Amino acid sequence: MCGLIALVGHAAGTIDSGTVEAVAGSSHLMRHRGPDEPGTWADNQVVLGFNRLSIIDIAHSHQPLRWGPPEEPDRYVLVFNGEIYNYLELRAELAERHGARFATDGDGEAILAAYHFWGTGALTRLRGMFAFALWDTVRGELFCARDPFGIKPLFMASGPGGTAVGSEKKCLLDLADILGLDTGIDTRALQHYTVLQYVPEPETLHRGVRRLESGCYAVIRPGHAPKVTRYFRPRFDAVAFRSGAEQARYDEITAVLEDSVAKHMRADVTVGAFLSGGIDSTAIAALAIRHNPRLITFTTGFEREGFSEVDVAVASAEAIGARHVTKVVSQAEFVAALPEIVWYLDEPVADPALVPLFFIAREARKHVKVVLSGEGADELFGGYTIYREPLSLKGFDYLPKKVRKSLGKASRPLPEGMRGKSLLHRGSLTLEERYYGNARSFSDEQLRAVLPGFSPEWTHTDITAGIYAESQGWDPVARMQHTDLFTWLRGDILVKADKMTMANSLELRVPFLDPEVFAVASRLPFDQKITRTTTKYALRRALEPIVPAHVLHRAKLGFPVPIRHWLRAGELMDWAYRMIDVSQAGHLVDLTAVRNMLDEHRAGDSDHSRRLWTVLIFLLWYAIFVERSIVPQISEPQYPVQL
Repeated sequence: MCGLIALVGHAAGTIDSGTVEAVAGSSHLMRHRGPDEPGTWADNQVVLGFNRLSIIDIAHSHQPLRWGPPEEPDRYVLVFNGEIYNYLELRAELAERHGARFATDGDGEAILAAYHFWGTGALTRLRGMFAFALWDTVRGELFCARDPFGIKPLFMASGPGGTAVGSEKKCLLDLADILGLDTGIDTRALQHYTVLQYVPEPETLHRGVRRLESGCYAVIRPGHAPKVTRYFRPRFDAVAFRSGAEQARYDEITAVLEDSVAKHMRADVTVGAFLSGGIDSTAIAALAIRHNPRLITFTTGFEREGFSEVDVAVASAEAIGARHVTKVVSQAEFVAALPEIVWYLDEPVADPALVPLFFIAREARKHVKVVLSGEGADELFGGYTIYREPLSLKGFDYLPKKVRKSLGKASRPLPEGMRGKSLLHRGSLTLEERYYGNARSFSDEQLRAVLPGFSPEWTHTDITAGIYAESQGWDPVARMQHTDLFTWLRGDILVKADKMTMANSLELRVPFLDPEVFAVASRLPFDQKITRTTTKYALRRALEPIVPAHVLHRAKLGFPVPIRHWLRAGELMDWAYRMIDVSQAGHLVDLTAVRNMLDEHRAGDSDHSRRLWTVLIFLLWYAIFVERSIVPQISEPQYPVQL
């Protein structure tokens, strides 16, 4: 797990010593991603920078990493963020089939050799999380790629001075003058952020910076724009269960998870696990402890009653025999950490759960260098309660379109919160119209009040239309899962997982998001995911031998954060008023409307907490990255390389 940056000049011979120094300097802005070892490499066309967090082959796998076949031993140069969990198997196959030779014991050389012998086909052979940039000295081109699910980030920016890619956007912004980037605010991306609570890929809030999307690769040559290609197109192709053979399918899930966790435990440092007390993290921890009987698990909660899963997590840890560490976060700690957290984020993400994640990652780093976590299980196995919506709305499918629309109109005059209003409204809409992931807070009317530049064309449908086009003919739950892979999962969940752990130089691994696990999960039929009474039905059946009984059928809680209460009294409310009063973003956000929302929320007239949080995080982001009126204090701790 590391931080990388690469800059390709606008033409051959344009990389000079000043550019190399600038890239090395910008690389230091993401020191937290790899405090163990910095490195740079350059020729007259490209410069590569790197910060290493040493996990595998600590003594030898330095980066930028050189490799090539015997006749061209230094042909390729690699900077690589992530881990390839099947690297041992790949190295063995490459040596046996192609005579590949390796100078290290790490996973980086497996990428280089696989690319040399298999080309872009290598990407579908990698089981892991990755974002890498590979310079081919013979072809004079940079090959960049991200893992299928987007676990690891990669930003990309082009201008008259060349093209740069990097693990963090702040590093590319630091090179804006060299590249000639347009650093203006992308108002379309801002509206998307306000709708979704995150900036959807490939957008960022800066017009001149984009993201290489999950499951894509890019080829960059001096003087040319990046050429992007999608190599991973996930499909949910259900295969019906045969009567009497159901257990075999559940056993298949169990086996593939056991294999994934076993491979995710490969490391030359200590591996722990996050443990919320839910089924997903408990399953991962229970499988991990088979490989490390001294496993340490970690959880967090809040001082406020009803907003903590600590007791459940402790019980789960005791049941599987793990040592457990907890971190309780106070309101004062929560508020004080916000500027630092948003600086690490690069892009605003309005999910308050990322704050406690930041704190538990900081606590975990005192004990381990790697943690396992349960992200991705809900998207792959049907874990969100909203996935049951097609069951509740099934009756509407039999109504003529005109009747459905009329029911939607009839719902509008009904008071907010009235029983049946939401059902009528949702039932009047098609799946494509109503579902765009798990984050919903602003109505169009509320958006118009808050965003002076509101455009009705910039809605969720211009993000999801292409995604839905890929899933025509699938069952509705599969279509919702597929949409979440490209929206909520990669836009919110994986961003906060990567950014908050990397802020603390901690590697997070997600065994559910493995190509082999996805292959099994994607074949599950509708009724093995969602029933009238539960979610993740097949997964729960598969985990019966692994997960303690008190967890197995526990209702999904999510991660409750008490912002609704804290925005009515205390340090967070005071901070919110200050942010609104001093913000210079009034041309982008109607600050008076936001203050009125906060007043209404404080008085208890309405619950605006998620809407307020969305806007407040943007205002803080703007103050840090645009106004520069807030300068977070970023520490540079010294961690042991070997832990």
